[in-house]
Amino acid sequence: MTKDYSSRKLERKQRRCETIIYNDVGIESSEMPTCFLAILNAGLSTGLTEESVLSNAIQYAPVQQVIMLPNKSYCFLKCHNVNNAERIYNNMHGRAGLEQRGGVVYLSYFKSLPMCKEENVWAKPLPEGLVLLPNFLTESEENMLLKAINLEDVEQSDLKHRRVKHFGYQFMYGENNVDPTKPLNEKIPNECDILWPRLKTELTKLGLPAWDWDVPDQLTVNIYEPGQGIPPHVDTHSAFLDPIFSLSLFGDVVMDFRRGSDRQPLKLLRRSMLVMSGASRYDWTHGITPRTLDIVPSETGLTVMPRQKRISLTFRRLRRGPCNCTFPTLCDSRINAQSNLAPVITDVVAAQLEEKNVHSVYDCIAPHFSETRHTPWPRVAEFLRSFRTGSVLLDIGCGNGKYLQCNNNALTIGCDRSSGLINACLERAKIIRENSSNLPNAFRCDCLHVPVRSQTVDGCISIAVIHHLATAERRLAAIREMARLLRLGGRALIYVWAKDQRANDNKKSAYLLQNKALNKKKDNR
Repeated sequence: MTKDYSSRKLERKQRRCETIIYNDVGIESSEMPTCFLAILNAGLSTGLTEESVLSNAIQYAPVQQVIMLPNKSYCFLKCHNVNNAERIYNNMHGRAGLEQRGGVVYLSYFKSLPMCKEENVWAKPLPEGLVLLPNFLTESEENMLLKAINLEDVEQSDLKHRRVKHFGYQFMYGENNVDPTKPLNEKIPNECDILWPRLKTELTKLGLPAWDWDVPDQLTVNIYEPGQGIPPHVDTHSAFLDPIFSLSLFGDVVMDFRRGSDRQPLKLLRRSMLVMSGASRYDWTHGITPRTLDIVPSETGLTVMPRQKRISLTFRRLRRGPCNCTFPTLCDSRINAQSNLAPVITDVVAAQLEEKNVHSVYDCIAPHFSETRHTPWPRVAEFLRSFRTGSVLLDIGCGNGKYLQCNNNALTIGCDRSSGLINACLERAKIIRENSSNLPNAFRCDCLHVPVRSQTVDGCISIAVIHHLATAERRLAAIREMARLLRLGGRALIYVWAKDQRANDNKKSAYLLQNKALNKKKDNR
């Protein structure tokens, strides 16, 4: 009896989720097994990652493709054949748990996959100027270099995401630059001299030109533990010449290269040398996502690669003077020169700049932005929960609405300039409708002109919004607009990004912590 009841309950959940998927993307479920599977109750909107899906599914059969749709609580798997799909279904449906949820997942077969742009990023050509040379070192040479750089004296808390050590010149993360007038006593170890003639030979074999300077004079050693990474960035144009070399030791990792909407992952193999020149050095950002698993191609489709400890040696040559590259988008020399000549911005021009560089951008990236912003910041949530029952709270610039349910005893309303993010709020409301009566309320408006009566709001928040306004006058106007809305005794909380990245006690933020010994030297000057 209990088994029959559980089976019927499971089937009802399947049918309900299948209907949601059909209404959303127009594909039908199948009573017969197919190559296409849907995980019905877990997706990007529930915090599920592609790595978790794949690492669970490939325990039972190979997977050819994983499709994660923005703002959806379901996802799809494509297998090479029906037998593989059946093995995954039989082992996961109603049984398997995914680490992000802690419960079991429900699966169904589908007749097709949703129509979406799913390209094989691994099959794309590398960015111009990017070269990976595998097996660049022998194991004995790797051990020799590891011994030469002497990692035993590396501080434990140089940076939030990794440990670092510098040779030749100190890279100042707070300024993203080096001071060429202050060389370090510890130079690049002589053991590294074996790299440069070999590198020139390998590039010549590939028909590529060698660099037009002697040897690097700056080395940054990054030590990554499993789960650590580095945010997307471009090495400061004015600080270093072209090219830049990165040697991977001790472990493999996937590095992502991005330019606009283009993304190109690259598996950096242990003992490989990466050469970044031209566009790949100047016009593409590169970074490593902090995670413990990487998705990589395999003979049967995709698989996951557990991360190990990895040590990278990045070699650079200091530039003496401004950069004169032909890639202005990320060039600090060009940007600084233009800012020095910038005229006074009128209110009309400021609004046009915001429309082009803020509003249109957020409408474009809203789905991805929403996927990566799902957890309220603790201090903001604490502020919202401090209001008594029946209070009226307003989130100006609410994004995907992640703060709208922090206080279920208050009426919390959100507004945002981005229609894409307002849609994300509505999607969020659909997901939580069955579990809560306090649904998110959100509408579209500009933070300078909020269509709410004066002195009607008990609490107001503006989180990471005001710095998007182009002028100081408009930023002050946004604060005055918040003050207009508050009742007598009302409270507001504003967060903005600080350009100098320093806390109230004038210490560097946790993200930019420097070598402790270096900071002590600065304090004693």
